[in-house]
Amino acid sequence: MNHLLQRRLERANTLYLDFLDTIPTEHLGSHLRDLPSDTIGHQLWCVLGARESYPKAARAGEWQGFTSPVTRDGTTDAAALRAAFVQTAADVDEWVAGIDAGDEDSLRYVLALLEHETQHQGQLIRYLYGLGIDRPHSWQQQYALDEDF
Repeated sequence: MNHLLQRRLERANTLYLDFLDTIPTEHLGSHLRDLPSDTIGHQLWCVLGARESYPKAARAGEWQGFTSPVTRDGTTDAAALRAAFVQTAADVDEWVAGIDAGDEDSLRYVLALLEHETQHQGQLIRYLYGLGIDRPHSWQQQYALDEDF
């Protein structure tokens, strides 16, 4: 089970890295026009924070608060975001690899993390379409974007 979760989380990280490699840096501070929305960079900040916060909670047996490896002000720095995605992916991979198969609480946190990552990917797809940004090829494949419906 752990290996399956590791592979799926690795895929999610690849999607985020492809997103960062594709999106023009100036869009990290963009909001969706005429809609209440946070910035793209703040969406990524939240993903990174969950990657840092969920393992802490699982290890402690209860929620320890939300922290992120980048500041909310640093969410327009593509290089810092990319580095944080690489580091948090390694940290999460190590955490998941060490989870005992009978540790349901930790497994619930892993599944919640994966759900959280996927939810943010759905939100970011709206940003890509709403702002007219080209979709990364990996995202097109993963979510069948730009296909005739």
